Amino acid sequence: MNREIMVNPGKTLRVTVNGKVYKRIPVKTHVVMPGENLIEVVKKYTGGLLQAGDVLFITEKIVAVSQHRAYPVKEIKPRKLATFLSRFVTKTKHGIGLGIPETMEMALRECGVWRILLAAGVAAITKAFGRKGDFYRIAGYKASSIDGPTPNTIPPYNEYVVLGPDKPNKVAREVSEALGVPVLIVDLNDLGGKILGVSGKNLDRDLYYTILKDNPLGQSREQTPLGIIRLVK
Repeated sequence: MNREIMVNPGKTLRVTVNGKVYKRIPVKTHVVMPGENLIEVVKKYTGGLLQAGDVLFITEKIVAVSQHRAYPVKEIKPRKLATFLSRFVTKTKHGIGLGIPETMEMALRECGVWRILLAAGVAAITKAFGRKGDFYRIAGYKASSIDGPTPNTIPPYNEYVVLGPDKPNKVAREVSEALGVPVLIVDLNDLGGKILGVSGKNLDRDLYYTILKDNPLGQSREQTPLGIIRLVK
């Protein structure tokens, strides 16, 4: 089954890295709901698109949702510590991060109170010297991957907190074995991100991050949680 290749608004289909040209093909899906079978979803929407040599990349959010790691905001009861710490988080137009009590509460649960307190303490000190990013470097990907509710997010997730995926390397391997192509689990936004999981040790995380760092899948209502990397020349 052949399908027309689409490009998300404000994004480009091709990128040149180290003298090589790559396509980053977004794949549109339905709105995946908690507990859906990730492999079946991926098979359904990549059928007829994947070619030999392709690399499939999957957003962390669709993986986490399939793992029942998405929680309605109204069901999260933040402790006082979460409310206090959330006041010190810098909010940007790209997302609220841990800047509300509910997302900070989930970070405390995911990472542990002492790790979050350590990250907050170190960040408070280094921020005074103009250094940024130490909080998430210390807290780890489980904190940085938490997505809070934003108006531009596709319903019902505009009223959800979605955690980072559990065991992203394992998920990548399982999807790769089912589809027969290398697989990446990615956490990207318009400020950057990282490769959370890879299906094989031979996959160069730095290379693929460079290919994807402009976030070709978008982070609003594009509804493209899957993508294909294809070497053109």
